[in-house]
Amino acid sequence: MSLNRNEKAAVVADVSTQVARSQTLALAEYRGLTVANLDTLRRQARDKGVYLHVLKNSLARRAVAGTPFEVAQENMVGPLIYGFSEDAVAAAKVVADFAKTNDKLVIKGGAYAGKVLDADGVKALAAIPSREVLISQIAGLMKSPIQRMAGVLAALAKHKGGASEEAAPAEAAPAA
Repeated sequence: MSLNRNEKAAVVADVSTQVARSQTLALAEYRGLTVANLDTLRRQARDKGVYLHVLKNSLARRAVAGTPFEVAQENMVGPLIYGFSEDAVAAAKVVADFAKTNDKLVIKGGAYAGKVLDADGVKALAAIPSREVLISQIAGLMKSPIQRMAGVLAALAKHKGGASEEAAPAEAAPAA
């Protein structure tokens, strides 16, 4: 079913709004996927905050024109599903994780920070931990030296406290 001019303009405006908020674009060919598989993929994307839609390539090209995602226009051929995300790794992670379990979804490429990504680039981006994981790792790294210092100070206090208690009875015994 083809769209009329106003419907096409509405689709381009909707996608342009998502593009303006996004950091990452992931493109994947969905040929051969069942409706149930696509529903599962869309549910996973929704849970991660990823805008995931099947779009006409010509409309997608119009929506990304003049944006950092314009570099991926060469990859916009064939039946594609487009994933945009505000989180730098979310779109790539959703598409790559689903592609691991379903060989019908083929990663074609994407874009990040004004650079075009091939399929391996999208997979590499997906391998980066999420923002929350990175923040918790940094917090753990910052907490680690403090914990070690506290452990050293506690051991030192225990050693000094134990040495003075041992020395006192030894001095008192010869005097008696």
